[in-house]
Amino acid sequence: MLITKRVEFSASHVCRSPLLSDRENQELFGAAANPYGHGHNYAVEVTVEGNPDPVTGMVMDLKKLKDVIHREVVEVYDHRFLNHEVPPFDHIVPTAENIAIDVWQRLDLHLSKDGSRLHAVRIFETPDLYVDYFGGAA
Repeated sequence: MLITKRVEFSASHVCRSPLLSDRENQELFGAAANPYGHGHNYAVEVTVEGNPDPVTGMVMDLKKLKDVIHREVVEVYDHRFLNHEVPPFDHIVPTAENIAIDVWQRLDLHLSKDGSRLHAVRIFETPDLYVDYFGGAA
């Protein structure tokens, strides 16, 4: 069984790689390479997999799920300039793909226990653009 919790946060970022020249960054990332950054209202969906507990009927305590996501994701990301305030984005381009990997890494140990496990992280950068991450090598 899968359960999913959705949260939102606002953050700004710049899509630039220090390994590329200014021209290469501009060609690759376009307006998103502007060094002053731009912002998004992100939505994050965290999906946990497991079997309902025979006593509680829950895959996991939903208040615990909400609290973990708030502490490990929302408090870290909300109203931050990701490149300057949220490691690892001081050296990794904060694309939606890399944000999904980072969110997974922040949540996995907290949510993969007691018979449940983190199944997927979905990051909406805009209402019509999202990335799904299912663990794996990062």
